[in-house]
Amino acid sequence: MTPRNTRILLIASAFLAGLMLCFAVLLMVVGRGAGPITGPSAVGGPFRLVDQDGRAVTEQDLKGRPTLVFFGFTHCPDVCPTTLFEVSEVLEKLGPDAEKVNAVFITVDPERDTPETLKAYLSSFNPRLKALSGDAEAIAKVAKAYRAYYRKVPLDQGGYTMDHTALVYLMDKNGAFVAPFSLKRTAEAAAEDLRRHL
Repeated sequence: MTPRNTRILLIASAFLAGLMLCFAVLLMVVGRGAGPITGPSAVGGPFRLVDQDGRAVTEQDLKGRPTLVFFGFTHCPDVCPTTLFEVSEVLEKLGPDAEKVNAVFITVDPERDTPETLKAYLSSFNPRLKALSGDAEAIAKVAKAYRAYYRKVPLDQGGYTMDHTALVYLMDKNGAFVAPFSLKRTAEAAAEDLRRHL
């Protein structure tokens, strides 16, 4: 190898070593910011609503048990009844442990979903399910706390429907967000997952 080729090889090697060092430092700096979040979750928070029996319910009433929270409305043609049926199946599979879990359906359509309407609607599902409503302001506040989206959509033939987040939130015993709760598995598997948070 000629001296000139040796010099080029040394320069290229030094350049690559420097590039790798810069890349390693960059990974360390960026990696610090991408680590696990140890602060409180930004999902959930204070609310004051009314259940299907007309009783006031706040986030404090749910503490002490893991809670499944789902936003929907009684005129929903498919997603809401399907989700509530699947949650009912999970509660059924929990057996006696279902008493240690909260399952809450919060309406995004307070205009139509009065406590009486919600009570009649819930009669088709597991009796452990609780439905919550309130005035438009209270619903907007709780939806914002859970980062749940909803919007009234007028229908061509009159009336309206609601677009909304179709996520089931799993909150821990202290009211902190754990993760979205997947119902895309067997009811037995979902029940076992939920049992780990009791």
